[in-house]
Parts: sequence; C-alpha cells; structure tokens
Amino acid sequence: MSGEGGFSHLRDELLVDGHVISVYRSTCRGPDGAEFTREVVRHPGAVSVVPLLDDGDVVLVRQYRAALDRFVLEIPAGKRDVVGEPPVETARRELAEEVGLVASQLVPLAVFHNSIGFSDEESHVFLGTGLERTDRDLQGIEEEHMTEHRVALRSVPAMIAAGEITDAKTMIGLLLALRHVEGGE
Repeated sequence: MSGEGGFSHLRDELLVDGHVISVYRSTCRGPDGAEFTREVVRHPGAVSVVPLLDDGDVVLVRQYRAALDRFVLEIPAGKRDVVGEPPVETARRELAEEVGLVASQLVPLAVFHNSIGFSDEESHVFLGTGLERTDRDLQGIEEEHMTEHRVALRSVPAMIAAGEITDAKTMIGLLLALRHVEGGE
C-alpha cells in the first residue's frame, strides 16, 4: 500500500482483537527508506447526532464512560457496527435507540478523526431536526443507566468553558449546530 509524500504502509500485526477496537503494530516506510513501527487502533467509526428541539433546546445524554470512570454529558452517538450501513442510517438508528427520537431531517455537520496520532476512527456528526418520539432500544449496561438532559443550545459555549462538557464529539457537534442555527453555515 502506498501513501503520500513517500511514506508507505507495509504490514500490520494484530496485538489485541477487542470488542470495539483492534490494536495493531503497523510497520511503515519513510521517504528515506527507513522502516518504523507504530501502535494503531482500528475502529469501525462512529456517528453522533445533535437533536435540536423546536424550542432551541438540545437533547443530551449523561452516560458512564469506563475509560474515565465517570459519567459524561454527550450528544447521542454510537459506533458504525453494521457493515455497509451509510452513516446517516446509523445516525437514525442510534438516535432512536438512545433517546427515542426520530428526525425528519438529518443535516451532516462534519466528518472528523478523533485521535489521528494513534487511531483511524472516523466520526460523522449530524444535526437532527423535526423530532418526534419513538420507542427507545437501549443497548448495554451503560445505556440502561444513562439519563436524558435538555440544554439550551445557546448555553453550550458557557458549559464548555465551565468544563461541564468535555467530550470532543459533543463540543464539535454542538458548536457547529449553534453556528448552523445562527446562520453561519
């Protein structure tokens, strides 16, 4: 496999085959011909949705995150674990599962890479509008214990500054949604 700027990926050695991620030792070649290795986390990708209610509030979830050993305030999200499913369909499914909402419109806000120094995870974030209630389908123990919170979208910058919102996908999604609503598309 050939890369950009004279770099090329040579091979991967599987180190960990986990539930959500796999960890590989990747061997690459630099422009000068020297080989080097890096540990790389392979992830199926993720989606997230900013559910915007007609009154200007957004729906967030407060969910336990084992990596931090605490609850975190986030926009609804999930991994792209259905092979071949387009990101917008994964977003529809996750929105219904986590907060019991169906969006008549899902507007793509951004595609970003969470931690490019060690992971290939690609995340798609959408703005969901025209929301209607549906049944929830909580998946796993963390979701069974998460709570739903309504927050005024205009209060998001202050919440970020105060450290109440620390999750990157949530910051990206909420700030882009605020910009979208304020006409700065």
